[in-house]
Amino acid sequence: MPAAGAALAVAAGGPGTAGVRAVLGLDVGGTKIAAGVVDRSGDVRSFVVEPTRAGGARGEDLERLFELGRRAVAEAGLALDGLAGVGIGCGGPLDATRGVVSPAHLPEWREVPLVALAEKAYKKPVELDNDATAAAAGEHRVGAGVGTSDMVYLTISTGVGGGVVVGGRLHRGATGNAGELGHITVDWRGRECRGCGRRGCLEAYASGTSIVERAREADLEVASATDVAAAAGRGDATARAVWDETVEALAAGVTSIVNAFEPEVVVLGGGVTRAGEHLFAPVFERVHAEAMTEAGRAVRIVPAALGERVGVVGAAAIVFEREAAAHA
Repeated sequence: MPAAGAALAVAAGGPGTAGVRAVLGLDVGGTKIAAGVVDRSGDVRSFVVEPTRAGGARGEDLERLFELGRRAVAEAGLALDGLAGVGIGCGGPLDATRGVVSPAHLPEWREVPLVALAEKAYKKPVELDNDATAAAAGEHRVGAGVGTSDMVYLTISTGVGGGVVVGGRLHRGATGNAGELGHITVDWRGRECRGCGRRGCLEAYASGTSIVERAREADLEVASATDVAAAAGRGDATARAVWDETVEALAAGVTSIVNAFEPEVVVLGGGVTRAGEHLFAPVFERVHAEAMTEAGRAVRIVPAALGERVGVVGAAAIVFEREAAAHA
């Protein structure tokens, strides 16, 4: 982890020293669940991941998640009593105050008291936050947003989520679910959004799910958004049309976000960003041409730095953030 990891440090000492206490981070995503042990410097001591099982029994899903966490602790060479706490990032909606989740991507999970169940499983204090908000915390503290006061994080994956940092602090909103940037409208008469049921959301055009769906509607045989980007790069006209629509929608969404928040940097993460410059270059060009203010036109649009580990690093960052706030 780069020296920027010092931004997360609350106590002196490097990995393996007595001054460092580690946190278990759990990431409950749309396509995978992940667990990792993260220390105060942001170093990931262990990382394990498994695919999400759609349609499973709730109790089995939860025990599988908690067992994954136990594996991560063991692979880090620790015992549960050596942890400072547990952080969980989970898709919304959720109520972090009550510790209850009802994630849209897991329909069997309704009003699940996830914090209470995790505290029972691990005998440690547990912090809960929206997964994209947690990821934003991770990127701000030890990733691509280090040193910024105002940052927006956008994850473009199975769905589209986000997190906002204003004045160096995460913006959570009145109920803790702020940052649903995938559900800003880019075409109010547009496609139905699988995530929320409204029409024309950014997620309905820029998510990996939507990119593949639109490509198949146009008779392309593709398995992923990366396949569409690759075919477009090879000159396939149909793929090019789908990809151009994706870029246009994403740029429109990012421009609106930049106009609303005027961040120093917009960090883009998630599987769709594996398309690289096929995505970043045209989005950068459009946003800088269309944003309203000088500050908006100066915004940096950069790839996320933490890769597939962003969820567990972010979940741990939430624990360290709240611990620091409690001692401020």
